[in-house]
Amino acid sequence: MASEPLRYYDRYRKAIRTEAIYGEAWLRWAYESPTGRFATWLVARRPLFSRYFGWRMSMRGSARHVFPFIVDYNLDVEEFAKSAFDFRTFNEFFTRALKPSARPIAEPDNPRLAVFPADGRHLGFANVDDAPGFYVKGAKFTLTELLGDAALGEAFSGGAMVISRLCPVDYHRFHFPVRGLPDDGRMIGKWLYSVSPIALRRNVRRLVENKRRITLVKSEGFGRVALIEVGATNVGSIVETYVPGRVAAKGEEKGLFKFGGSCVITLFERGRIRFDSDLLTQSAAGLELYARMGDRLGIAH
Repeated sequence: MASEPLRYYDRYRKAIRTEAIYGEAWLRWAYESPTGRFATWLVARRPLFSRYFGWRMSMRGSARHVFPFIVDYNLDVEEFAKSAFDFRTFNEFFTRALKPSARPIAEPDNPRLAVFPADGRHLGFANVDDAPGFYVKGAKFTLTELLGDAALGEAFSGGAMVISRLCPVDYHRFHFPVRGLPDDGRMIGKWLYSVSPIALRRNVRRLVENKRRITLVKSEGFGRVALIEVGATNVGSIVETYVPGRVAAKGEEKGLFKFGGSCVITLFERGRIRFDSDLLTQSAAGLELYARMGDRLGIAH
C-alpha cells in the first residue's frame, strides 16, 4: 500500500486521473513510515501544531507563496472573485471566494435535487450500513462514532453518506447541499490527523477522531440532513458563516476551512435520496469521483 498513487475519476473528463498531492513527501513519511507515524502521534495531530501553521499562513510574508501555488497547481484565476494580486496573506488566498458564475447551482429551484456541498473528490454510499468499507475494504466507523450521539446515529442508520475530500488545491468554502433550516451546530472531537487517503487507507477512524462540527438541517425534500465538517492537520480552523435558525438556500455558503486539506461528510436518512449513478459506480470500484460544488449529487426518493 505504501507509495501507491492516488487516483480518482473525473466526472467532467470521464477519465481516471492521478492526483497531484500537495506536500506528498511529508504525508508519506508521516503516515507510511514508523518514525513518521510516531511523530504524527506525538506532535502533528495536536491542535497547537496546526494553529501554529495556520498563524504562519496568516502573516503578511506568506503572500509570497500565492503565485507559485497558482502556477504549480494550474489554478484558474478567472474564477477568483478578486484579483490574485490583491491577496495579502496565503490564508486569504486559500479561503478565497469565487465568482457566482464559477459554481452554478444545479436546478436551484428544485427542492428534490441535492448538490455537492464542496469541490473535491467524493465517495458515496447508498446505505452506509451495507458499505464494504470506506477507502479500504473492511475499514469502517459507525455513525454513532461519527456523530458522537447514539440516538442520532440510530436515526441515520441505513442512510446514505457522501464523503467529500477537499485537497489544499481546491476551493475551500463549503455550502448547503439542500434547502433547509440549519440548527446551531456543535463541535466534537479532539485531534487533527490528515484526511488524505494516504492516511485514511491506513486508519479510516481518523475521521471520527478529528475535530468536527455537526449541523442538522431540516429539509422539505430530504427530511433531516446531517452536515459534518472535519478538521485536519494544518487546518487553521473551521469558520461558519451561515445564520442558524434561518432557512438556507441550496448552494448557499455555509462556511470555510482555513489552510490545509479538509473533509465534509453529508448524511441523509434512510431512503431519502438516490445518488447519481457515476458517484455510486466509482465508489463501488474504490475510486473517488471528482465533482465541483453545486453540481448534481442526487435526487429525493
